[in-house]
Amino acid sequence: MKNVTRSLSRQLLSIIVIIFCLTFIFLGIILPKTILPVAERNIYNYLREPLELIESDIDQNLAKTEIGYLYIFNHSISVSDNLYDIIDITNIDTLIKKINEPYGKFVYHNKVYYYYTIRSDAIIKVAITDSSYTNEIKHDVFMAIFPIVLLTFLIISLTLIFWSSNIIRKIEKLKEKIDHIDDDDYPHNVDISTDDELRSLALAIEDMRISLKNQEEYRNQMYQNISHDFKTPLTVIKSYIEAVHDGVEDSTSTLAVIEEQTNKLEQKVHSLLYLNKLDYLKESKSLEINNIRVNDVIDSSVKKFKFQRKDVTFKVNMDKDVILKGTTDLWETIIDNILGNFMRYATSQIKITVKSNKMVFYNDGPCIDKDLLDGIFTPFRKGIKGEFGLGLSIVKKTLQIVGYDITIKNQKKGVSFIIYKET
Repeated sequence: MKNVTRSLSRQLLSIIVIIFCLTFIFLGIILPKTILPVAERNIYNYLREPLELIESDIDQNLAKTEIGYLYIFNHSISVSDNLYDIIDITNIDTLIKKINEPYGKFVYHNKVYYYYTIRSDAIIKVAITDSSYTNEIKHDVFMAIFPIVLLTFLIISLTLIFWSSNIIRKIEKLKEKIDHIDDDDYPHNVDISTDDELRSLALAIEDMRISLKNQEEYRNQMYQNISHDFKTPLTVIKSYIEAVHDGVEDSTSTLAVIEEQTNKLEQKVHSLLYLNKLDYLKESKSLEINNIRVNDVIDSSVKKFKFQRKDVTFKVNMDKDVILKGTTDLWETIIDNILGNFMRYATSQIKITVKSNKMVFYNDGPCIDKDLLDGIFTPFRKGIKGEFGLGLSIVKKTLQIVGYDITIKNQKKGVSFIIYKET
């Protein structure tokens, strides 16, 4: 985290330096060019006002300023005593040639000079000054703005430093939380009071930690359940083999039991492999989804199960030619697993109702405990009568692949499984 902190601090310092440089570029280069037109307008007014006071000759008292004057009448030229102090020129004609507009500026010996003229009949009055006035204006404006800008810059910099330090502390806390995400003894409470993106991130990390913890607990529980579910038939097979060796059981009955338990194991392994296959199909998105006529699939499944329990009657009510998205194999897996579950719990009746956008499977067996409903589609979670299984998990995942969902609803007597199109 120290490397990250140094990196963020350096980034902030670089930003402050860049802002500082840009500010002084603005103050030193852009600002003077911006205020120059304003200063020039002022200097022309500054030159015009005293010029209007000169009537027939130059008032030398008036000329004791930073403004020099020319008075041209009938080709006679009079200049103020300070003109040569203002502009280092020996030939007045050269100066007059540069004055070709009512007012303006010219460059002489790399210095800028400003002038203003008043013409009246044959009289031409000219006021001239150098750039000292504009330089003073720019200097005064700079000195007035500089302390304010500097103070503002310092306040902003300190604010940024304080804010970044607070952000860095929060990031350090988040990293520390992530480093101890699997440590239950670490205080994982979210202590970021400001409702900002970092608090949202902290809450997301906490949600992720809880999710990972729940997944770990579920995985451990699932391993235990799988071990128990696979261990039971293996234990039965082993005990019967030992019984044959001990002469307690005959080989014929033992082989029948072994065959039965082997079939159970085979079915469980097949279901587990199929569940993993569904995960692959969901991620690969390579499955070709078509429109299928589900009536034929239901008729075929009902024929397979109706003779397993002669005490259970099937009632099927289907619209004609119900078309659903998916494949025949996937819908056969869905319906077979639901009916296989119903055959274990139905008392005397199973009803199947199929509409264009909904399928309802009902059995009149016992209602499902509310505590079991939340996790009933979770693989190898203990279900009704303490049994484990993958059938309903396969149903749920298969429906998700073909774009459908399922919900279970307890009726006054019995349970309904409702399949509907996801919105």
